Amino acid sequence: MSQEILEAVKDIEREKGIESGTLIAALEDALLAAFKKTPGATRHATVELDEAGDFRVFSIDLPADIEARLLEEARERAYEELEALEVETGEKSHTLVTDDDLDIDWSEVPEEQVRRADVTPENFGRIAAQTAKQVILQRIREAERSMMYDEYVDRVGEVVTGIIQQAGDRNNVLVDLGKVEALLPRSEQVDGERYEQGSRIKAVITEVRSGTKGPQVILSRRDPELIKTLFELEVPEIADGLVEIRAVAREPGYRTKIAVESHAAGVDPVGACVGPRGSRVRMVVSELRGEKIDIIPWNPEPARFVAKALSPARVREVFVDDETKEATVIVPDDQLALAIGKDGLNARLAARLSGWKVDIKSDTEFAQEETDAAYGGGDDEDFTGRCGAVLSNGKRCPNSALPGSRHCGVPAHRELSRQEGDSAA
Repeated sequence: MSQEILEAVKDIEREKGIESGTLIAALEDALLAAFKKTPGATRHATVELDEAGDFRVFSIDLPADIEARLLEEARERAYEELEALEVETGEKSHTLVTDDDLDIDWSEVPEEQVRRADVTPENFGRIAAQTAKQVILQRIREAERSMMYDEYVDRVGEVVTGIIQQAGDRNNVLVDLGKVEALLPRSEQVDGERYEQGSRIKAVITEVRSGTKGPQVILSRRDPELIKTLFELEVPEIADGLVEIRAVAREPGYRTKIAVESHAAGVDPVGACVGPRGSRVRMVVSELRGEKIDIIPWNPEPARFVAKALSPARVREVFVDDETKEATVIVPDDQLALAIGKDGLNARLAARLSGWKVDIKSDTEFAQEETDAAYGGGDDEDFTGRCGAVLSNGKRCPNSALPGSRHCGVPAHRELSRQEGDSAA
């Protein structure tokens, strides 16, 4: 092989970003395999590059006892590799290991015990030229796949933009990311979204797998990271760090709640995310194909934060239990359905966003529970507690009940006691 070809190989390594000497070492291995297939080839040989740029083949002759020991060590290594492969794959290997397939390591054998001889065939230059093209192309493909895998494996969790290449089969939507073709599986798609061929789409890289045809990139449209990135692209205050998204709760395709906090005086976090006339949040909703978004101001006080998380419903009171992280929310009777949401969606998202278990009750229901808890109901039991009357606003009367009665001294409430006595009689 001429010096010009070697220079060309080194240029390819630099252009493709392949580690120096990788292609030369690959050529030496390929030429050694080609030499062993020639008639009369020695059992042990090595291929080396000389100063003239030509590859030379040297036979290796070892003493019988050393050769037997090295073969036994190589055989043990082969068995260990097969056992490790069986453990990894969970399948029994039926590979037959022969001495001709073993690569022995004579690097630690003293040089005086190794006999070398130049056994380069006459047509080895032609064989080298033919092998060089095949090996170089193969190693370039392998190196490009390896570099592409290393590039995308570091981008897991990042939002990328691609063009849908194939969307006929909903189970496998292929997305072109430029250098690689990614897969949007059915489990990571949003119900109700349509993926039309040729349209642009944003998705999150959730996994990168190494395959024989290159890295396989798995995308997701359900990941909450998609919400954060879309707002970061649309809201300069988030990109600059003035506003932070503290939490995200999402039901893909239906509704999303985000909690935002301002780190700069005078910056309204909710207003910054909504934008002038709702332009910023409208762009995010458009990318999410119409998914509704609630923007909640972050609050370090759990009761206030839970109350805001249940918006658009109005909340009257919130009682929190710090030990069990449970919050009891009292809402007006006409707000109960809105607070719970369709199929419990609003309450479920509020619980995810706040991290608290949320129990929603109406004013009437809560007042009745308090009345039942304050009055034991037995004939021989002494009654102690608050007045059992319910005011017009739906709340319990804050006064203490009179001894032996369920109500306080307010005339209207005493009348209730009299009526209950008449009913019992």
